[in-house]
Amino acid sequence: MTKHGNDATFELAFAPCARLVSVVSEFYAEVLEDADLTSRLALATHEMLENSSRYSIDEKTSLRIDVTTRAGTTVVTVTTKNRADAPNLAALRVTLDEVIAAPDPQAHYLVLMRRTAKRTDGSGLGLGRVRAESEMDLSYVIDGNLVVLRAETRWTT
Repeated sequence: MTKHGNDATFELAFAPCARLVSVVSEFYAEVLEDADLTSRLALATHEMLENSSRYSIDEKTSLRIDVTTRAGTTVVTVTTKNRADAPNLAALRVTLDEVIAAPDPQAHYLVLMRRTAKRTDGSGLGLGRVRAESEMDLSYVIDGNLVVLRAETRWTT
């Protein structure tokens, strides 16, 4: 449930920077009544922005956060959009399909942590972390070189 009983939206299109994560955290803290949820959402948003900016071909990304409450259920959806090149799109598909299909997000996150030791480029943990630690469902659409990534969580208040 939101603090003020209203739905809320936060949207930015920008060249990302780390300082924006604190702005988003403040948005969550202002709108939501749950400190643990605020922390999990801030983590998810940070991971999604990091991926979006790292793999953007034009150094631009957009972020949209929607918070809606209906009949005692609050839904938070975090959406990022960016353009990526073909090799990164292919890798993203593989990663997301695996993370989304994992029946146990925590167990899969442990698998990803073991794989990290063998990687030379990035940790490969971010999206698995969103699903496991932030307890969010992931979905995505790739249209040409545009990636739209969504993370969503819901809870009853």
